[in-house]
Amino acid sequence: MVYTSLQSPVDKTYRFQLNMAHLYGDLMNTYGDNGNVLMLKYVAEKLGAHVTVDIVSIHDRFENKHYDLAFFGGGQDFEQTLVAKDLPAKRLAIEEYIRDERVMLAICGGFQLLGQYYIQANGERIEGLGVMGHYTLNQTNNRYIGDIKIHNEEFNETYYGFENHQGRTFLSDDEKPLGKIVYGQGNNSEDGTEGVHYKNVFGSYFHGPILSRNANLAYRLVTTALRNKYGKDIQLPAYEDILSLETPEEYADTKSKAEFE
Repeated sequence: MVYTSLQSPVDKTYRFQLNMAHLYGDLMNTYGDNGNVLMLKYVAEKLGAHVTVDIVSIHDRFENKHYDLAFFGGGQDFEQTLVAKDLPAKRLAIEEYIRDERVMLAICGGFQLLGQYYIQANGERIEGLGVMGHYTLNQTNNRYIGDIKIHNEEFNETYYGFENHQGRTFLSDDEKPLGKIVYGQGNNSEDGTEGVHYKNVFGSYFHGPILSRNANLAYRLVTTALRNKYGKDIQLPAYEDILSLETPEEYADTKSKAEFE
């Protein structure tokens, strides 16, 4: 049964309302990635939005018209196998959600499951939802683990993170990467890409969670959702006014510059 897991305080006045679906939040929640939901809520509240977060899990209907944001995290092989069996019942709703250019962040297993298929470490092929074109292969006795930095040329934004994944993902021709690698392994350690950007779906292997280190990306996701719902011309606070020193990297850079002034 769908249930509300988080909600903004009611003792404030808000300009907007955002509804967020946390897909399989009771199963797909490794490496602290639930923190992405907290960060989206935090940024939305900074922008004047009341947020309601629902857990949408196995046997639940995904009411795609109701949700403005969705988060799909990662899990262990056992949990991902359970989710893969349930996903076909939600396929049409998720496909329509993506086609309508609503906002989704998918991390690791969630990223993989939106694609065509992935191969587990034991060699078993798990069918993905098939609503996006990428696919994921396994590798033998190896994982990509460590710090990673990428640059998104479209937005001229840099993202920092930590990767820990066994899969090697390859994008389709109609998908863009979330960014090009500055250092790290990325999707497959071959083509210099990390993550995916398709319509308003943003996928990545960054754990930690990604949005706590990259407030610029969190701001982009939330403002896109708000403009989808309330119109492109709504007036919102600029990133520089509310979040420009939220990431450790930006804070460190500013502190270093101050010491030399």
